Amino acid sequence: MQSRVSIWRDFDFILLGTTALLVIIGILMIRSATMDAVDTELIARVPSQIRFGIVGLAVVFIVASVDYRLLGSLHGFIYGFVLFILGLVAALGVVGEAGAQSWLNVGLQVQPAELGKILLVITLAQFLADRYLEMDRLRTVMLSLFHVGVPTLMVFLQPDLGTATVMVFVWFVMAWAAGLRLKHIGMFALVGLSLMPVVWAAMEDYQRQRIITFIDTGESCYDDPELMRSGECVFVDEDGNGIPDNKDRRYNIDQALISIGSGGFMGKGYANGSQTQGRFLRVRHTDFIFSVIAEELGFVGATSVIILIGIVIWRCLLGAARAADPVGSLICYGVGGMIFFQTIVSIGMNLSILPVTGLTLPFVSSGGSSLLTMLIGIGMVESVIMRRRVREFV
Repeated sequence: MQSRVSIWRDFDFILLGTTALLVIIGILMIRSATMDAVDTELIARVPSQIRFGIVGLAVVFIVASVDYRLLGSLHGFIYGFVLFILGLVAALGVVGEAGAQSWLNVGLQVQPAELGKILLVITLAQFLADRYLEMDRLRTVMLSLFHVGVPTLMVFLQPDLGTATVMVFVWFVMAWAAGLRLKHIGMFALVGLSLMPVVWAAMEDYQRQRIITFIDTGESCYDDPELMRSGECVFVDEDGNGIPDNKDRRYNIDQALISIGSGGFMGKGYANGSQTQGRFLRVRHTDFIFSVIAEELGFVGATSVIILIGIVIWRCLLGAARAADPVGSLICYGVGGMIFFQTIVSIGMNLSILPVTGLTLPFVSSGGSSLLTMLIGIGMVESVIMRRRVREFV
């Protein structure tokens, strides 16, 4: 049988150390972003992040100790559990700060979609591994898409467009790693484009507005001093309803760009950012934490965080390349793809090159559910890495 001692010798301490460093950086930056806050919810952010960080790092070892192949064999039960918790959100969920019914109150508020997306990596990995030699068939690809599509639709209807897009991207990465054909990609691209009007109609108003704001950066009525003095700085739609001016909708994006630009090469110093400490930058502890980093730690600090996340992704991909079987390889690709996508989108919306989606910067942004989810993912990757070489003992 396999020696437990030999398994732990293969534990990836570089991956763990880099992840732990990102968690510490996140706690420090959340402290800076919420310093001198009077809102009790903001005051509680730092101790909450510390607690989730400690629990999450312990969870890394717990998950790593469980053979990923055992988790794969339970994929049917895990998939049912994902649908169950997402169904509970639809029936009993509470509305969070962003206006989405994405939370469950179980003594503390948790976001089941976060747990669901990481558990979906396990179920999809087993699903694709069982059909590894059938990926040239459209039926197999469609079944895999349906496998992800059901929970993704449930998340989209909460509404949580950001997490839903993460799930779709993770499906694509894992399906590609399993052998997705180019002809199928082209087919799905055409179908996706044809369904865009349906998706657009199904979006909430604030979601559509985020995309419109990203595309339309035109002139604002705030540029007209007379309208500013009159207090009538709103547009009116065809039905006579007032619509906030585009510049007001872009306020936080503009403040994020000012924060990043003013940081310079070395930054203004920890807890010395004028946009952050002056409270000009909203949701600075979550969506726009990267802007806080760039303003206070400068180009050097922001680049260092990107490099650290890049190391985490690299170790995930290395685990995929050295995995003992397709299930392990696909799990590593799924976790690495998830971290990559969220990083790109989070930084992209801070730089105004992507629409605001509400996705967190992995391991850094405030949010217990998000942090715990990512650390569970790291534990899954460690489980694969630890079992990449099987030593048999008599």
